[in-house]
Amino acid sequence: MYNPKSKIAEEFIDNSEVLDTLNYAEANKDNIKLIDEIIEKAKNKKGLTHREASVLLACNIEEKNDEIYKLAKEIKQDYYGNRIVLFAPLYLSNYCVNGCVYCPYHAKNKHIPRKKLTQEEIKKEVIALQDMGHKRLAIETGEDPVNNPIEYVLESIKTIYSIKHKNGAIRRVNVNIAATTVENYRKLKEAGIGTYILFQETYDKDRYEKLHPTGPKHNYAYHTEAMDRAMDAGIDDIGLGVLYGLSTYKYEFAALLMHAEHLEAVHGVGPHTISVPRIRHADDIDPNAFENGIDDETFAKIVACIRIAVPYTGMIISTRESKECRERVLELGISQISGGSKTSVGGYYNPMPEKDESAQFDVSDRRPLDEVMHWLIDLGYIPSFCTACYREGRTGDRFMAICKDEQIHNFCRPNALLTLKEYLEDYASPETKAAGEKLIEKELELFENKNTSKDVSEKLEKIHAGERDFRY
Repeated sequence: MYNPKSKIAEEFIDNSEVLDTLNYAEANKDNIKLIDEIIEKAKNKKGLTHREASVLLACNIEEKNDEIYKLAKEIKQDYYGNRIVLFAPLYLSNYCVNGCVYCPYHAKNKHIPRKKLTQEEIKKEVIALQDMGHKRLAIETGEDPVNNPIEYVLESIKTIYSIKHKNGAIRRVNVNIAATTVENYRKLKEAGIGTYILFQETYDKDRYEKLHPTGPKHNYAYHTEAMDRAMDAGIDDIGLGVLYGLSTYKYEFAALLMHAEHLEAVHGVGPHTISVPRIRHADDIDPNAFENGIDDETFAKIVACIRIAVPYTGMIISTRESKECRERVLELGISQISGGSKTSVGGYYNPMPEKDESAQFDVSDRRPLDEVMHWLIDLGYIPSFCTACYREGRTGDRFMAICKDEQIHNFCRPNALLTLKEYLEDYASPETKAAGEKLIEKELELFENKNTSKDVSEKLEKIHAGERDFRY
C-alpha cells in the first residue's frame, strides 16, 4: 500500500503506485488539456507530483515539449541564475565486497588493481586538487567493512579538512559511501560533512536484487531506507540519484520523485541534490549489455522534467557526460558539475598507467579544470566554488526555505563572484583570468542593490590584495 509518510521502503516506493503512474502517464501523454493544466501549475514554481511530472515526461507532442524545455530554463534561471558550482570526486578505496554487476569494483573482478589510499597519500591527492583550484570534494569508497570501515572514512575527512596548501583549502567534503547505521551517520555529521550522497541505482526491486546478487547491498530495504536513517541522525543535506540504464527510465523517474516526496513528508525537507548519471563503460563493464540505455534527447527531457518537478533541488552531472551533452543540460536544470575529474583511486597526484587503471567508469569530458572554467565563462555562467551556506548553517530546511522564496540569489551570486575571483588570482591561466575578470565586471553592474555591489567590489579588491575566504 502506497504511503509517502511510511519509513518502509516498499510503502513509500510502492511498486503498484509506480506502475499505476506509468499507466496514467501513458494514457494521458496526448491529453493536451491535462498537459496544459500541468504546465500552468508548474509555472507557479512550487513543483509537481510524481504523476504530473510523469505525464510531462511521457508527452511526445513537439510544441508541448518545447514549452516544457522553455519552462525548465526559466525555473533554472529563477532559482539558480547563471551560477554553476564545481567539485571533484576523490576516490579513497576501491575495495568492495558487493557483487554489483554494473560496477568494476565488484568482488569477483580479480584483475582490477585494488588500492586504498593512506592518509599521507590522501594529503598528496588533496594538495593536487587544491593546486587545480578545487574547494569542494565528494569522497567515494567501495563497501568493505575490513578495508573501508567508518573509522577510515572519518580519519580521511579530518585529513582533508586539515590541509591548507598555499591559498588552497577544501571547504566542503560531501560523502558518497554505502548505506550504514544511524550511529555511523551521526559520526559523519559530527565530522562536518556537507551532503551525504547515495545513489539508489534502481528503484525497481526485482531488478535491484538481480543487479546486486551478493553482498550487503543486496538488501533493497536497507539501502532504500538509508536516507531516513541519515536524516534521523541529523544530516541536513542528502543527495539522491539513480543510474539510468539499469531499468526503464520512466519507472526510475517516477520512483525518484516519490522518494523526494517521501523525504519532504517525513522530514519536512526534500533532497538537497539529485544526480543523473548514465551507465558507462568501465574495466569489465559493457554498457551495451544493459537494454535500458537512454539517448541524449531522452536524457535532456529527464533533466528538464526533474527541474520542473523539484525546482528548489540542486542537480548534478558528472564527467560521465560529454562536453556537448553537459552544455545542453546546463540550461535545462543542472546546477553543479564535476571538472578535471579522475575516477580512479589516487588519480590526481600520480595518475596510474593505463594498464594499472582502477577507474570506476570511463570519463567522457576529460578537459582540465581551467578549460572547463573558461568554457563556462564563455557560455555566460559564473563558475562557483561557494561553500558559504554549509559553513553559515544554511542547510536542510533553512536552505530550502530561502531557496523556495527565491532569495538564495542574495547569497549565492556574491559568493560565486568571490570564489571565482580567488580562482582567477591563484590558479587560472592568463586567458581564463582575462575572461573571468570581464565576467565579474559585467556581473557587478547587474546588482540591483548598489550597496551590495559596493561591498562585493571591496571584497574583490581585498582578494586581489591577498586576503581569502570572504562569504555572505
